[in-house]
Amino acid sequence: MDVPGSEPSDEALAARAAAGDDLAFEALVIRYQARIYRLATRMVGSDSDAPDVVQNAFLQAYRGLASFRGDSRFSTWLYRIATNAALMHRRGRSRRPVESLEEYLPRFDSDGLHCATPEEIQLAIHVEDRIDRTRLASSAREALDRLPEMYRDPFVLRDLEELSTAEVGEVLGLEPATVRQRVHRARLMLRGYLNHLVTVNA
Repeated sequence: MDVPGSEPSDEALAARAAAGDDLAFEALVIRYQARIYRLATRMVGSDSDAPDVVQNAFLQAYRGLASFRGDSRFSTWLYRIATNAALMHRRGRSRRPVESLEEYLPRFDSDGLHCATPEEIQLAIHVEDRIDRTRLASSAREALDRLPEMYRDPFVLRDLEELSTAEVGEVLGLEPATVRQRVHRARLMLRGYLNHLVTVNA
């Protein structure tokens, strides 16, 4: 229930939109368009493809308003639609082959000890201090595009879009434990890749 004088909640706007109030849906678009565009860019890895994903996502949301029952937050419902639109778009185009980041995962010897030298570990700890911010942002985006998709999607939703683990699981249809495992692995790959950049340029 909305408090008089306050902004209507997402769920209240969705209910009005489902009843035929197009201005309510327009308000939801304005509220979420920047976030959905950012999500689309990160999911498909292209600024030029993002507008198509955003348009399709909001079109599907509009057509599916009657199916929104309020069992989850409206934002989670919309993110699920936008994520599916991005995945469909990604599958519909040939993605240029890129080298995976799997090789940058931590390595351990037969005794379970980390194979990196103490010097390499120190470099990894201070990776952000050794790469200027502009180059770090560029390298991070390149690394994100090289993540295997099964790790990239949970990482984008959890760490970049800041959804909860439960919400990411709901969006992607995964168990929370699987989300945590994949996000953790994505973090390790990204950290390993950025550490590699520092090492080769040290």
